[in-house]
Amino acid sequence: MTAPAFRSTPGGILRRAAALVALTALTAVVTLCVAGTAQAAGYRYWSFWEGDGPRWAYATQGPSLVRPEDGSVQGFRFAVSEDSGDAAQPRRTPDFAAVCGDTPAKDGGKRVALVIDPGTAADAPAGEQPPALRTACARVSPDASTAEALASVAKPLRYDSAALLCAVSGYPETGCGEQISGDASPAPAGTAPAASSPATSSAAAGGAADGDGGGPSVGVLAGVGAVVVLGAAAVLQARRRR
Repeated sequence: MTAPAFRSTPGGILRRAAALVALTALTAVVTLCVAGTAQAAGYRYWSFWEGDGPRWAYATQGPSLVRPEDGSVQGFRFAVSEDSGDAAQPRRTPDFAAVCGDTPAKDGGKRVALVIDPGTAADAPAGEQPPALRTACARVSPDASTAEALASVAKPLRYDSAALLCAVSGYPETGCGEQISGDASPAPAGTAPAASSPATSSAAAGGAADGDGGGPSVGVLAGVGAVVVLGAAAVLQARRRR
């Protein structure tokens, strides 16, 4: 006796087709998200900030180009970040009075409050521990830059051949704006977003493309969405033809 033949009904075929379309789209989205996370990269560097009332603003010029006025607050933060959009701010509210309140004004000089935040152990280079966050009131000449104010209170400073700020008060001992790949293994040394460079503008961040977070692009995700829509449309069209 031959086994009875089993036939798929049109409804069953349509349901399986719809499920296959949905599964394919879901797999594509998950794959893109995982790949984007794995490819995300950041830079380990000292970023430069300016106090804007009670908030911090990412500096649009390097510290040697900024000449702050008396009463200004300037900040530096060491961390790993992909670009200026996600850079970690100093972990202390900019407050000139709290830093320089005991330093009286004098003719022929100015006071600049500095917040120096070496960051967390998670952002530290291998084998190093970040020192504690500290503040300092720099008394400098009226035309002094932020870089000069920092040098007056936080030596030794270390720069590379491209004038990138590599270390403040000797931290970190090694490295300079190196790129960190998504799997946390250092890639060849690159150029950190240039706010940490005393000779360049932070707006022209080298190495990290503007708005590039390393994840799947809007266009790619839209393409996946189009696949889902087209697949659903095909299923509906097949139903109409039944």
